[in-house]
Amino acid sequence: MSRINVLRPGMMTTVQDLGRPGWQRFGVTPGGAADACALRLANLLVGNSEGAAALEITGTGPTLRFAEETLVAVAGADFDMSVGGARLPTWRPVRLSAGAELTFGAARNGLRCYLAVAGGLAVPRVLGGRGTHLAAGFGGFDGRALRAGDVLKIGPATAWAKRMIPTLAGADPMVAARWEVGAAVRPRYTAGPVVRVMRGPQWDAFNAAAQARFLGERFTVDARSDRMGLRLTAASAGLLGEPLPEILSEGIAVGTVQVPPDGQPIVLLAERQTVGGYSKIAVVASVDLPLLAQLRPGDTVGFSEVSVAVAQELWITGERLLATVKQGIALHAA
Repeated sequence: MSRINVLRPGMMTTVQDLGRPGWQRFGVTPGGAADACALRLANLLVGNSEGAAALEITGTGPTLRFAEETLVAVAGADFDMSVGGARLPTWRPVRLSAGAELTFGAARNGLRCYLAVAGGLAVPRVLGGRGTHLAAGFGGFDGRALRAGDVLKIGPATAWAKRMIPTLAGADPMVAARWEVGAAVRPRYTAGPVVRVMRGPQWDAFNAAAQARFLGERFTVDARSDRMGLRLTAASAGLLGEPLPEILSEGIAVGTVQVPPDGQPIVLLAERQTVGGYSKIAVVASVDLPLLAQLRPGDTVGFSEVSVAVAQELWITGERLLATVKQGIALHAA
């Protein structure tokens, strides 16, 4: 079984997949990649299933040594990264020779990228998922972020990956495919997105002024944001001009925008809590969640209202486009 040696761990590098659904009623959040779209595309580019375990790299990345010849792909935010002094391209398959060292620097824009390897990372399943749950300390690699000296095992590559590797043969430690996932398919990352939202369960509990401010203002990302939630700060005072009535705690979905008593919204992300008692003014359309996952402290975000029907159609369109990409990738090593 091939291995990856962690020479330098980076700011926060964890093993993630598409989560472990079905356990929220027991207090276990689904978790998974913050930017699920990038993880899915990275996996498809190396012949894996979309939800195979990969590395989620945040802020500043690791230095990794690959023991054997390997097919990799990186998707998501644009990082400084190189092999043997040559820049590693993103959004395409790349063959690394045995002994190659992949060095990540800092993110040029955005916050997170995903490194997929052919065969996926062979970490144990916990409650049906392989991703790291940092708050609870389980899953992934010993339930924590990577450290120098860790050794990751790689699962067996698919037949597609085995056919793809010889097409990238060469003497260099890194050979990239000439094709890539086009810009039309990738999330349109920006440091100041306007994301689409639907009205939340307690929308009517907010007065007209708060509703208008939520949809009309831009909010700044707070430095306390993490995989659990994106903390936002309004330009002026918080959204609440008067206290809201208390509500019973209820289930939380990814993308929920809750407003605590200080009136500063929090958008709940992958590692959110399972229930919450703060009023929820909105829920982000799934198709725009990757945009939020890439925001850094100091970036800004605005919100635009859409109906549930429109959000569903956006999701369906995105899934159809991804299916077309999947078919196209399969043809490259047919």
